[in-house]
Amino acid sequence: MKRKLIRFMWTIFVVGIVLFAAIIFGIEKGYMGEMPSMEELENPSAATASEIYADDKSLIGKYYILNRSNSTYDEISKNVTNALIATEDFRFEEHSGIDGVSVLRAVLLLGKKGGGSTITQQLAKNLFPRENPSFFQLPFVKLKEWVMAVKLERNLTKKEIITLYLNTVPFGDNTYGIKNASLTFFNKNPDKLSVEEAAVLVGMLKGNTLYNPRRNPDIALERRNIVIDQMQKYNYLTASEAQSYKAKPLTLDYNKLVQSDGLAPYFRQIVEQEVKKWCKTHTKENGEPYNIYKDGLKIYTTIDPLLQQYAEEAVDEQMKQLQRLFASQAQIRSGSIWKQEQPARVLKRHMESSDRYKTMKDNGFSEKEIEKAFNTKTRMTVFTWSNKDHEKDTTMTPIDSIKYMRSFMQAGFLVMDPMTGEIKAWVGGISHEFFKYDHVNLATKRQVGSTIKPLLYCLAVDNGYSPCDNVSTAAQKFAGQAKLYNAGGSKNGSMSMQSALAKSVNNASLYLLNQTGIRSFIEFSQRCGISSTMPELPSIALGASEISLYEMLWAYTMFPTGGINTQPRFLVKIEDRNGNVLENFAPVQKEIINSNTAYKMVKMMEGVVDHGTAHRLKGRFGLSGDIGGKTGTTNGQADAWFIGYTPELLAGAWVGNDDRFLRFNSTALGQGAAAALPVWGYFFQKVYNDPRSKYKNGLKFTEPEGFNFCGDSYGSSAGGGTSYYEQEYEVQRTTEEDDTTEEGDIIEMMPNTDQFQ
Repeated sequence: MKRKLIRFMWTIFVVGIVLFAAIIFGIEKGYMGEMPSMEELENPSAATASEIYADDKSLIGKYYILNRSNSTYDEISKNVTNALIATEDFRFEEHSGIDGVSVLRAVLLLGKKGGGSTITQQLAKNLFPRENPSFFQLPFVKLKEWVMAVKLERNLTKKEIITLYLNTVPFGDNTYGIKNASLTFFNKNPDKLSVEEAAVLVGMLKGNTLYNPRRNPDIALERRNIVIDQMQKYNYLTASEAQSYKAKPLTLDYNKLVQSDGLAPYFRQIVEQEVKKWCKTHTKENGEPYNIYKDGLKIYTTIDPLLQQYAEEAVDEQMKQLQRLFASQAQIRSGSIWKQEQPARVLKRHMESSDRYKTMKDNGFSEKEIEKAFNTKTRMTVFTWSNKDHEKDTTMTPIDSIKYMRSFMQAGFLVMDPMTGEIKAWVGGISHEFFKYDHVNLATKRQVGSTIKPLLYCLAVDNGYSPCDNVSTAAQKFAGQAKLYNAGGSKNGSMSMQSALAKSVNNASLYLLNQTGIRSFIEFSQRCGISSTMPELPSIALGASEISLYEMLWAYTMFPTGGINTQPRFLVKIEDRNGNVLENFAPVQKEIINSNTAYKMVKMMEGVVDHGTAHRLKGRFGLSGDIGGKTGTTNGQADAWFIGYTPELLAGAWVGNDDRFLRFNSTALGQGAAAALPVWGYFFQKVYNDPRSKYKNGLKFTEPEGFNFCGDSYGSSAGGGTSYYEQEYEVQRTTEEDDTTEEGDIIEMMPNTDQFQ
């Protein structure tokens, strides 16, 4: 029995060794994911950046692994290399890429006394960053880094390894490499760095946000002194020298390197994501998938630089004014909003998701210590509308900085050619540098309010209803529902469809939904390009569903195109580094409605602009010609929308706050016509006033042959030949009060429609 057990244990041991060797062999040969060549490991800059081009073939950006300036070993102060070895890997000169002692310590102590990664392993990770591996993938990723570390050690000298590491490691404020960091924080080349300055930069490597000396000078000073202590411990400094350096104040000569964010940063971000997906399914001649960061792809897009510039300017112009009004509200100005139960809970969640909190937690700080740090004033840079750079250096507590930054109103604005689907401008937020979250893309969904109504009216018209038919504005009873639904507008009595849409009367929409059927409306919306979930509830007629701006414009394409639904697209073609076309991207179109239905909707939506909730558009911004559109506002002014189109362009704007409890108190300021519509207006005003623009003011839609606006109707109020402009419109300068619900209506009709993001 004992012999069997020993034999079994030896078998397990031998099998384990063989299996481990097989895994290492597989990693080395690239069987478990692409393995970089030695040339790439030695010289990451050998990888060719991919380039992204606008529709005029102008270069608007590049995708690369790292953007850095390199230094040779002799151009780096010995103080830096000494500090790095003493702090990160004091056995650096002894091991061959993997430090067995450190690995064993990390495993036995569960990382509480530091990890087991050597400088060489960290270099491998810096050169080829992990892409959020799962728990099960992580061991293989770690083994891959070990293999790369051993290859580096076999082929490079220790000086070359430490130089390559210092040239690739990320420091604070989006700087990579010791040269950029030295110039940024101390305005000097790295060979001139003193001991205490070198200690500051090396100290930052443990957490380049938390230990950023500009943002958190007190914490950075403590970390600097720990690095100096490590240098003394490993005999790079004497005790008296260490004490002298620790006594010096933290002094910076901050000189931020000017790196323009460039045109269309949110757009470039979405293109990057899409091309990365494309790369995974397209291979080179050697069978390896393409890599956007090193294969030198040429990516041609639909973006129009002139329209993009004006789109960004329009968002800036409106949001700067709007933020001033928003911040003047008592609860925002005093900060008392954050003392309420739900906002306080959300604030805590934002704190716990911050880099500062995560880094402190990982470094063993207690909740009490973290809370104290978050309530201690520190230097930082935050967003502002007060200057053209949109940033300011200030002193505030980290918790107050979260409140401050979360209180900025956000926006999304998308412009496209509805005929071809080409996206011409994409603005995902107010500042990509400070707010990376994109409010345009398919994944960002908000309640759309009354911008959904044209789809419902279109379904009704396509099923025989006439814009001139009278519709009821009484409360509605739906099959299977126990109550009458009254969302506002019954005071109007019976009114024509065209007038009901222009004034955005909610009960009229509920009436039409009752006539067409909830399931039919959902299926029709899906055919139009809306993939977001629309629950089978009456409130979908009022826009309680959460849908992206991208999807809404997709659905609206059928109006100005005569019934042709066109999928938005932003890629034209992808070429390899030699100019060979790898893929062309063609328009994706389908007919949803006939041209007569489409033109009836155009004329009704012109009524919204000429007489209804968007009436301020033309006069205020000097626009003429045919413009159709629809405003939208959701509960408590949490979301403001305007989507409109001319014969040439379709554009949509959303305005709101990422935390939905932060909103305007008054409909006058927070409705779609006041908050979102001006972005649209400013944009087209700028486009039409520029002689370089190919888009012209004053154009008219083409009426289909034999068109009759009223046509045959099911109702009794409209004569068949009555002119659109002769219809009783009850023309009055309305506000958009009917575009919002009476208190509780949407929430009662569709639970959980007002959740925090």
